[in-house]
Amino acid sequence: MDPVFVARGMADAIPVWFVTAATYPDVRGLLGADARAFADAAGFEPKAGRHLVLPGKSGLGGVLFGIEAADDAKDLFLPGRLAQHLPDGIYRFANEPHDPRLAALAFALGCYRFTRYRKAEARQVKLDLPQSIDRDDLERVVEAVTLARDLINTPANDMGPAELAEAARALAARHGADIRVIVGDDLLKENFPLIHAVGRAAAGAPRLIDMSWGESDHPRVTLVGKGVCFDTGGLDIKPDAGMLNMKKDMGGAATALALAHMIMSRGLKIRLRVLIPAVENSIAGASFRPRDIYTSRKGITVEIGNTDAEGRLVLADALALADEDKPVLIADFATLTGAARVALGPDVPAFFTDDDELSGELMASAASENDPLWRLPLWRPYEAMLESKVADINNVGGSQGGAITAALFMRRFVSAKSWVHFDLFAWTATAKAGRPEGGECQTARALYALLAARYG
Repeated sequence: MDPVFVARGMADAIPVWFVTAATYPDVRGLLGADARAFADAAGFEPKAGRHLVLPGKSGLGGVLFGIEAADDAKDLFLPGRLAQHLPDGIYRFANEPHDPRLAALAFALGCYRFTRYRKAEARQVKLDLPQSIDRDDLERVVEAVTLARDLINTPANDMGPAELAEAARALAARHGADIRVIVGDDLLKENFPLIHAVGRAAAGAPRLIDMSWGESDHPRVTLVGKGVCFDTGGLDIKPDAGMLNMKKDMGGAATALALAHMIMSRGLKIRLRVLIPAVENSIAGASFRPRDIYTSRKGITVEIGNTDAEGRLVLADALALADEDKPVLIADFATLTGAARVALGPDVPAFFTDDDELSGELMASAASENDPLWRLPLWRPYEAMLESKVADINNVGGSQGGAITAALFMRRFVSAKSWVHFDLFAWTATAKAGRPEGGECQTARALYALLAARYG
């Protein structure tokens, strides 16, 4: 995506006036007589999301944009609608919205288009940032979200395990990070049996991507991203409706890479590790089967109750590896369960942790970044749902509490208290302000804000 932000202080930048029912009379008084007459003739009402382009002496004279009252603001990304509605030009905020930084971020994210397979007319909608905003930091966040969206939106024929590994290599090269990729049967030699079992039936060999960056004496933070590049459900095959958007099942991996970009480009004082088990859950003679039993990297034996619960399997081996380093924080990202979507809907990812302090910080940063999250409990009595008569654990629980039992399954492979699991959707089904239809980067901005506050 071309840069949206331009040099500051441009005298000819077109002003955008943010108005509510309460503030519109004052703003209207600041407009010229011709602009006031035009707004009145057009019947402009300062309702949330409405806009009006005002004429000027030599073209566009300004823009009126309705927002919600401060005490009733439902979406701080509402200014993101501007990017899709305004004519080409360079704009500036003539007055402050509720949060200028989030408004500018939403403006930029609203400019996103996925154009790899279909040409689109280039638009030149730019924003002259307010002086108070850290342009460098905003641009790295926009770049990271764009990276995640592009990866998620790319179909599986062009974004298989090998291509996902190449995307990680490109990011590592950009930031001078070390990267190693364990491929195919080498996974068995290096004791990643669950990753191998899930991905072995696909034409593209399974692999584990392992990226490291930062000084060795800095606090260790490890990100783990589910990289299931397409999920048929395996032998427990999904129906067509359930399979349609499964190119996004590597959304956790895309999120981890996006967050890694924010961390590395900011130069946070951490020793970062990124682990991505990259597989395709396919159907072939080598497919793993219901009732198969595998011994995981951690030594826990796992009975396969359902082959469509494959994400937690590949994450289990990766989490076990992450835990061996004893980092101060392990965070995993996964498009893991439909149960989390039933509970919280598509826009609010669930997260699970035993660390109350971490949870409080996450909720605060989620609110400040307009990157919503909600904590669900690691309710230990539900561990009984995962019992197996022939192995240490089954990979699925009962028909209820699916997001919780999935998190409890993965908890068995981590000993660190400061572990957080994000169960996210990574998709916007219907376009919203600042969030076009398609792949979406959820939870990364919230965790980035937390890490920047701790290690900036």
